[in-house]
Amino acid sequence: MSKVFNVTANCDPQRHYMVDITERLKKIREMVDRGEYFTINRARQYGKTTTLIALADYLKDDYQVVRIDFQRLQGTDYIDTEHFVRGFSRLILKAVQETDMSDDLKNQLKRFANNEILYANFDELFDIFSTWCGQSERPVLLMIDEVDQAFNYQAFLDLLAQLRASYIDRNVFPTFQSVILAGVYDIKNLKSRFVSNGEHSTNSPWNVAADFLVEMSFSTKEIAGMLQEYENDYATGMDIPMISELIYDYTSGYPYLVSRICKLLDEQICGTELFPDRPAAWTSAGIIEAVGRLVSEDNTLFESLEDKVNAYPDLREFLQCLLMNGKEISNVPGNIAIGIAKMFGFIRIENNKVVVANRIFEMRLYNMFLASAEMQRSRMYTLGDREKYQFINENGLDMELILEHFVTIFDDLYGDRSQKFLEDDGRRYFLLYLRPIINGTGNYYIESRTRNQERTDVIVDYLGRQYVIELKIWRGNSYNERGENQIMAYLDYYHLNKGYMISFNFNKKKKIRVKKITLGDKMLIEAVV
Repeated sequence: MSKVFNVTANCDPQRHYMVDITERLKKIREMVDRGEYFTINRARQYGKTTTLIALADYLKDDYQVVRIDFQRLQGTDYIDTEHFVRGFSRLILKAVQETDMSDDLKNQLKRFANNEILYANFDELFDIFSTWCGQSERPVLLMIDEVDQAFNYQAFLDLLAQLRASYIDRNVFPTFQSVILAGVYDIKNLKSRFVSNGEHSTNSPWNVAADFLVEMSFSTKEIAGMLQEYENDYATGMDIPMISELIYDYTSGYPYLVSRICKLLDEQICGTELFPDRPAAWTSAGIIEAVGRLVSEDNTLFESLEDKVNAYPDLREFLQCLLMNGKEISNVPGNIAIGIAKMFGFIRIENNKVVVANRIFEMRLYNMFLASAEMQRSRMYTLGDREKYQFINENGLDMELILEHFVTIFDDLYGDRSQKFLEDDGRRYFLLYLRPIINGTGNYYIESRTRNQERTDVIVDYLGRQYVIELKIWRGNSYNERGENQIMAYLDYYHLNKGYMISFNFNKKKKIRVKKITLGDKMLIEAVV
C-alpha cells in the first residue's frame, strides 16, 4: 500500500508520509525520566495526539504507559465527582489490561467502573494507583489526551488537585513517575484560562507542572526529510531544500498546514492543466497554487479559529489592530488578548514582539475581516470589485494599473482627511481595494519583518506569480531612498525584477502620480498618494 499525506486523526508511519519526530521524543523522555508532571498545550491539529502515541511506543520497554483520551468520556461522566471517578476508572481499566497491574487491583478498578462503589472518590481510586506504582517492576507513566473536554467541570479540578497532592507526596507514597496532559489550554495554572462569557477560573490545582519547552512545529530540515521520503517513491526531481523552505515560509512549521499543502500538491494539483504531472506540481508555482487553495477552503482548523474570533471580542479587536493598522505590538505579560491569541495559535512571539503565527493564518484572517459586511460596504471595496476585470490579463495582474486607479480613487475619497486618518487607515484601504480584485484566485500577506507604523511590505500571490508592494509613510527623500533600497533587497529575495511602492505623502504640495524608477537591473513603480 502506497503512503499518503495525512491531515486527519493521528499519523501512522506505516501508512503516511511523516516528519521524523525522534529528537522531539528524546527531549520529552528527558522530562519523563526526571519525573516531571507537565502539559503539552498547543493549538488544534498541532500533532499532540500523534506525539503521545509515538511517545507511548518509544517508552514502552522502560515504562508502564497508561494512555487515555477524555474524548471517550460520556456526558453523564461530568455530572459530579462521583460520576467522573467512574468514567475515569473505566478509561484506566481499559488502558491497563496489557500492563503488569495485578488481577486484584484490576478487579478493584472494575468495581469503580461498574458503579459498585458507593460515593466513589479520587482518594480511594488513587490508593489503587499508589499500590500499583509501588508493586510495578517499571515506573508508571500516565498520559491524558484531549483534557479540554473536561475543562469546565469541577470534577476535573478535583482530579488535578489529586494529581498535585500525589506529586507533592511522591517521596512518601508511590505514585506515577510522570503525568502528561495534552490539550489546547495551558492548565498549569487555570487562573489564566478565560471563557467566552467573560468569567474566568481562579483555581490553581496543578501548579506543580513543569514548563514544556519542546518545539512542536516542523523545521525546514524535518520537512525536507519527509519530502525526501516522497521523492524516493516518485522521483519528481523537486528541489527539496527550496520546496521545504517555501513550505516553511508559508506555514512556520504548523504541522497540519505543512501536511495539507503537501496533500493538495499530491492529490489535487498534480494532474491539472497547469500542473499535468508531479514534476510540474512540486515547484514554487505549485506551492503558491496549493496555498491559494488551502486559504480558500473550509476545514475544521479554520472553522475552529474563526469560531474563537467570533466568541472572544477582545481577541477579534486585537487581531484587527495587529493586521489592519500595521502596528507593531510588544508582548505584554498578563495581557488577556495576547494570552488568548497565543493559546489558540493565532500568534507567536519574536524578539518580544507579537506576530501572526504564520502566513496562512494571516491570509485567512485578512479574508475574514475584509469580507465582513462592514468592510464590503466600504466605497473602496465596492470600487475595487467594480473595476477588477480590467486589471487581469494573460500575464496575471496589471499591478501598475491597479496603483494608478488606487491613488486617484483614494485622493478623491479621502484626500482632504487628516494625516492621522491616513496613517491609521491608508494601508487598510489599499487592502480593501485589492481584495475583490484578487478574490478567489489570489491572496496576500504582510512581510512580518517590516510591519510597523512607517512601512509595510505586502506580498501578493496570484496564479503562481508574486508581487511585492511596499506601503510607506513619506518621511522625506532620504527616507524614501532607504525604502527603495529595502524593496530592492526583497525583490532579490523573491527573484523578481519589478516591484511596487505606495507612498502616503502628507505634503500639501505633493503631486499625485505613478512613476517608474530604474534601480540597477530592477524596475520600481512608485505611486504617491
